[in-house]
Amino acid sequence: MPQTPPFTGQLNTGSYNKNLYQTKEEGYPGLYYNDNNLVSGSLEALIHHLVPTVDYYPDVIRKIAPKILQLLTEWTETFPYDFRDERMMRSLKELTHRLTSGDEIYRKAVSQMSQGLIRRLTVLSQYEEALGKINATAAERLTVLKAKPQAAIQRDLLSICNDPFTVAQQLTHIELERLSYIGPEEFVQAFVHKDPLDNDKNCFSDHKKASNLEAYVDWFNRLSYLVATEICMPGKKKHRARVIEFFIDVARECFNIGNFNSLMAIISGMNMSPVSRLKKTWSKVKTAKFDILEHQMDPSSNFYNYRTALRGATQRSITANSSREKIVIPFFSLLIKDIYFLNEGCANRLQNGHINFEKFWELAKQVSEFMTWKKVECPFEKDRKILQYLLTAPVFTEDALYLASYESEGPENNMEKDRWKSLRCV
Repeated sequence: MPQTPPFTGQLNTGSYNKNLYQTKEEGYPGLYYNDNNLVSGSLEALIHHLVPTVDYYPDVIRKIAPKILQLLTEWTETFPYDFRDERMMRSLKELTHRLTSGDEIYRKAVSQMSQGLIRRLTVLSQYEEALGKINATAAERLTVLKAKPQAAIQRDLLSICNDPFTVAQQLTHIELERLSYIGPEEFVQAFVHKDPLDNDKNCFSDHKKASNLEAYVDWFNRLSYLVATEICMPGKKKHRARVIEFFIDVARECFNIGNFNSLMAIISGMNMSPVSRLKKTWSKVKTAKFDILEHQMDPSSNFYNYRTALRGATQRSITANSSREKIVIPFFSLLIKDIYFLNEGCANRLQNGHINFEKFWELAKQVSEFMTWKKVECPFEKDRKILQYLLTAPVFTEDALYLASYESEGPENNMEKDRWKSLRCV
């Protein structure tokens, strides 16, 4: 049976001086010894040296195999995106081959784990393909809108559904579906910085782009612009006021459901300058409910009111008796901001070189909470017609919103007049 070169006590760095030299032992590339003591080596070489194989400590591998399988199973279930990297998949196959070669009993477990991983990766690919088709359809409709503005707009959201609660339910469907495909590893990949103390050039540094996280942020922006478009589109002041009141009711239903992301997107859309400047329209709106919602999402004191409401929704979710009460959809941009500043504001390592576990525990806490929220299944029935409209209806650009706004209620000052003229000349 092969034996490891002895590790004589701990690494004796005190004896490492100019009078001693490093030698590279045969059969253990990447590890350097001096007087039979290991003095240096890459992390990859050390791991390769210490991990047992079938021929190398077979008794040990039989003892730790269940734990290795448990770790790999949890890894592939929680972080499937990691294995879209061919090197990661190759390493997984090599490790599982070692496990199954040692004992027949583990082959079935490894097979189930591998099939589950392939299934999850397939579902992720199908979702991303569907997302691409949705975006392509929206882009095509936008092209038609630019070519023939009046012909393209044949209906609005109110003509499809005038029930605020139903629209809030469909928004929640979209939110929960998109949340469910954001992997926790995407947070890591979005903010990762290579540790300056880590000189290992063999680490997997070309991380997968956090595409589903970015797609979710894009959805927030789309919903904000859709709200603004629906408000600026009607030619009559009475109709515009009705649309504003409708979206206020939708936002209120989102708040009651626990869908804070759609709530904030709707408020953002109504606070866009092309909408907020429509003073004659707003004079026809009963704004008491909107004022309450704005107060809940007030950014002052680091969104204190929203964070209080979020804690209440989280507590309700923990003690929920129904799936509807479990819904917690955070204001995602703020969640990203919190994680970003926690990551940037705290060092990965302490001054003594030790890993700052307190920072990583706090990061893990926030991401774990998100993981709980994204696992909730939407209890509401889908309405394909409403969903299709919300996802693919053409939306105005910022310039188009301003132009529609000025045409609805004329410019009030020289700056607005100049902008209106320039927009009409484009």
